[in-house]
Amino acid sequence: MSLLDEVISAYGGRDRWEQIDTIKFHQLIGGALWKIKGVDGILDSSTVEIWPTAQRARHRSLTGSGFRSAYSPTEVAIETDEEPPTRLESLVFPRDSFAGHTLETPWSKLQLAYFAGYAMWTYLSEPYSFTLPGVRTEELGTWREDGQTWRRLGVRYPDSIGTHSADQTVYIDSDGLIRRRDYDVDIADGSPAAHYSDNHTEFDGIVLPLKRVVYVRDEDGHPMHDMVTVTIDIDDVTVS
Repeated sequence: MSLLDEVISAYGGRDRWEQIDTIKFHQLIGGALWKIKGVDGILDSSTVEIWPTAQRARHRSLTGSGFRSAYSPTEVAIETDEEPPTRLESLVFPRDSFAGHTLETPWSKLQLAYFAGYAMWTYLSEPYSFTLPGVRTEELGTWREDGQTWRRLGVRYPDSIGTHSADQTVYIDSDGLIRRRDYDVDIADGSPAAHYSDNHTEFDGIVLPLKRVVYVRDEDGHPMHDMVTVTIDIDDVTVS
């Protein structure tokens, strides 16, 4: 069995993931990134919904009660939280709006919606997203950390998938669970990140980690524990 197949199996299997329409959950977020970007407090406690097979995500309430964001790789919007929604503002090809950004460049609410949308889609659709058209994976060498040996899988995403960067690396434990993901945040001047996942829990046939911590990654590939950029704790998960 390949490492990719082992990971997919550990998370519930490809067949089960392909039956899923949405994953909905509540999140509490923290870390330094939000204040740096001038958007602290907006998403501290929010409800998120992702579509693993469709590259879609929603955050409630992005700008206050009764409103939500709607993310896709080619357009992001803020709209009323009703069906059908009323679109209040939108941004087409939102990634282009980050050209020239540094880590300290403030984000608009639409830019926040884009980042939060693709980030949570990336995290909550793993590892199923590794099987999507155009995604390539490669088994890399092992990595020792805190007395553990993790296997590594290199992931290359096509331009059609919105995520942090085209090339990312995931670290996999002896149970086939992803414990770490390395990437550079292209829309924040390539800021290097080491993203850790913990408290993996089964929900309706799939496995999701409930706790995430993102550190700045140093030149040797190690996390800088005094530089926490993002924390994510999720609960109240519904798979449908």
